[in-house]
Amino acid sequence: MKLEVRVPQLSDSIASGTLLPWRKQVGDTVARDDTLVDLETDKVILEIPAPASGTLIEIRQQEGAVVKADEVVAVIETGEGAAASASFAKPGPAIAPDEAQPTPSPSRGEGRGEGEMTSPSLSVSMSPGQPPSPQASPRTGEGANVMPKSTNREPMSRLRLRVAERLVAAQHTAAMLTTFNEVNMQPVNELRQRYKAEFEVRHGVKLGYMSFFVRAVCQAMQQFPILNAAIDGSDIVWHGDVDIGVAISSPRGLVVPILRRAQTLSSAEIEAAIADFAVRARESRLTLEDLSGGTFSITNGGVFGSLLSTPILNMPQSAILGMHKIQERPVVLNGEVVVRPMMYLALTYDHRIIDGREAVQFLVAVKDALEDPARLLLQV
Repeated sequence: MKLEVRVPQLSDSIASGTLLPWRKQVGDTVARDDTLVDLETDKVILEIPAPASGTLIEIRQQEGAVVKADEVVAVIETGEGAAASASFAKPGPAIAPDEAQPTPSPSRGEGRGEGEMTSPSLSVSMSPGQPPSPQASPRTGEGANVMPKSTNREPMSRLRLRVAERLVAAQHTAAMLTTFNEVNMQPVNELRQRYKAEFEVRHGVKLGYMSFFVRAVCQAMQQFPILNAAIDGSDIVWHGDVDIGVAISSPRGLVVPILRRAQTLSSAEIEAAIADFAVRARESRLTLEDLSGGTFSITNGGVFGSLLSTPILNMPQSAILGMHKIQERPVVLNGEVVVRPMMYLALTYDHRIIDGREAVQFLVAVKDALEDPARLLLQV
């Protein structure tokens, strides 16, 4: 019996996807739920599995084809006819030789474990794609950082195209303004050094910086909920929960999975969720649900050495907090010049909905919580 392999249902915000290289070829024997081909969408890569065990007898849509939900991309022969189909099938490439691309599909391995969070897909500090290299893909493998010997061309990935669209939309839509401050990270550093070993043993996850920032943001939101709101037409949407997007590097680029109801999470739950996001991002296992929604974003360009930057809003959100490199600098404390590990903070906000007073006071509240971490426990 012949079974059609169809594109799975996509979300309302995704109309189509692009087929990546086929994992199976015509004539291959496949088991039920084996991945036949990956589908790249604007947000995630989805696997298209075999609906049953049998033989792949036809590939109707080649690599690079743009397909929609429920569209047939291949045919599988099951049952007694499968063996006969396999005997007479002529295995061949999923794409004709004259259609082959000079370089593999772009990817960029930037996993960094702890501190892997970086600029989200809407950040001015986002690194542009490198030009293709004759030896390897421009974003992965050997030669990834080697300049090509000649000019080459490659199509932008769907994710990169979507990022470009949203960057322009944010610039043209929001009245963006950025306010800056700096935070003395010594209290957080001392707390981490004192408890990080015990924390990891008890909770099975490292104590990073992000849990401090997430909790500081959530606490500041209690005083200034407008930072968690959004504009919808002529209305202001007040969100009941603080759903924070935390940007993470993935082989495809930068993704922003969401910490749901972050105001209810403990430090261990925050760190565990982020570690899980990082693993699944590297393995391209993030789902549409992981990336959908979000009321506020945090971006950390400091892991790449950024000392200061102005992040761009992740629309329709109204604010984004930028973390940066921790650097020892001379500061004045109690009338004396001392050296402390300092970090610049940048808060970009939509001035259409958030006043400067609220933005500045929100950032000061975040700074105060980080410089006195006991506030995060006592919620004062």
